[in-house]
Amino acid sequence: MDEEPGLIDALRTHWRALAIFTLLVASAAIIAERRMFPGASVEDGRPAESAPAAPEAAKPDEKSDAAKPAAPDAAPSVMSETVNVDARPAAVLKGQGKWEGAAKTISDALKKLNVAVAKAGLTVNGRPIAVFTKTDDTGFSFEAMAPLATAPEGKPKLGDGVEIGASPAGKALKFQHRGAYEEIDATYEAIAAYLDEKGLDTKDLIIEEYLTDFKGEDANVDVDIYVFLK
Repeated sequence: MDEEPGLIDALRTHWRALAIFTLLVASAAIIAERRMFPGASVEDGRPAESAPAAPEAAKPDEKSDAAKPAAPDAAPSVMSETVNVDARPAAVLKGQGKWEGAAKTISDALKKLNVAVAKAGLTVNGRPIAVFTKTDDTGFSFEAMAPLATAPEGKPKLGDGVEIGASPAGKALKFQHRGAYEEIDATYEAIAAYLDEKGLDTKDLIIEEYLTDFKGEDANVDVDIYVFLK
């Protein structure tokens, strides 16, 4: 997933191309004007100064500023909402994975979790989630969770590594990803840029809530992302 091109890099590439095009147009306008109004020779034989450029051609920067998009260092637009996340009883399956193959790791954990919940006869109350508790450049630790209507009495463990616990609670920023899961890196890069621009401190705790069935890396999936604040 780390090999996917970043959204910010793409914006920078398009901005540079547009800026170069705008400068070329402005330069062509200045050259054309000077050909139409060439400088005349004065009596002492020295060439006279070129006629002053018209106001529109003399300020190509204003045209460039009007035509070009936001500066490439600005954070990409990203939808966010501040929410208070409540704890809920849940069936929990802990796991680890590498970023390469993350979709399969998470989807397999959710399938295993669903089987255990169904076998125990528990009632699911909400969409499945993955709670990322630790991340680095190569991989991540997570907890796949199935929210439950109520916590079963006397059943702290369901077997196959599935236990009864609770989902995280606290103040968080809610973001959205809509599209292929393999493209979620771009969403996280936009989120990181937004947090950096706002100067927000966050916990090493992120929730992905899967609003549609998680069918694979290149399949479309609707994901709500919760980034917990300190």
